[in-house]
Amino acid sequence: MIELSIVIISSKKDYLFSCLTSLESTLRGIENEIILVDNASPDRVGDEAKKKFPQIKVIRREKNGGFGENNNMGMRIARGKYVLLLNDDTEIIDKKIFDEMILWMEEHPKVGVASCGLLNTDKKTLQGSGGYFPTLPRVLAWMTFIDDIPGVDRLIKPYHPLHGWSPFYKGEGYFKSVHKQDWVTGAFFLMRKEAMDEAGLFDEDFFLYVEEVELAYRFIKAGWEIWYLPKWKIVHYGQVTTGSEKAMIFELQNLQLFYKKHMSSWQLPILTFILKLGVVLRIVLYGLTNPSVAKIYIKAYAAI
Repeated sequence: MIELSIVIISSKKDYLFSCLTSLESTLRGIENEIILVDNASPDRVGDEAKKKFPQIKVIRREKNGGFGENNNMGMRIARGKYVLLLNDDTEIIDKKIFDEMILWMEEHPKVGVASCGLLNTDKKTLQGSGGYFPTLPRVLAWMTFIDDIPGVDRLIKPYHPLHGWSPFYKGEGYFKSVHKQDWVTGAFFLMRKEAMDEAGLFDEDFFLYVEEVELAYRFIKAGWEIWYLPKWKIVHYGQVTTGSEKAMIFELQNLQLFYKKHMSSWQLPILTFILKLGVVLRIVLYGLTNPSVAKIYIKAYAAI
């Protein structure tokens, strides 16, 4: 029986081969399968990876698909008791991560999804990894920097407990402790297949960003828990496939889409107002300190 299926999407080999190499030693003794989705790479990175790592399965895409759509292709054929979505720009540095996280999941049968700590390239400091569902108060606190005030994040359980878009960017302390969250990032998204089958696959209307939030929403709605476990860590080189401008616009637009699908209709115009307010604040702040960044937010305002 396959214990762990790993789904990786890649469109270039910059980090992919080091990711696959780092997996080899950590998977010893675990019945596993690695499913690589070649996202329309011009140099057919999947074919090259198959030659170097013949044990992997390769799905070739001829058009550039979204994060959810691509992962769905791997998730549909995954046979493992656990299914891990793993970014290709990651490096596994903890040799026992899969043995121990699977054991932890076995000991906590109500957990449907778990994630580990994500280290920056210095291999010391932590990145943010998810947060809590974007309710109107949480989005307001995020877009107006209220949740950057020390102590406030403990009261409101923020949408983004740590986020680099803020000019008042705070430390990494929140992600040093084990805790239950509403959602975790798709860079390392370990699912119990039983829970995945119940919650469903990604909603392919979300091309990029917020798709993990939407899927996690369905996991929790189905009665499963989601946990962040920083005892185990990987290195995440981050934002290889998309720049900050696209990331920002996709996230704001997809928050609106999330509200259209899951929230009462009266909430959407309020959300849109909050998003526009937050973008205007950033235009003003960055206009005084960094005009090139302010221009990015002007584009974001036009997109929502």
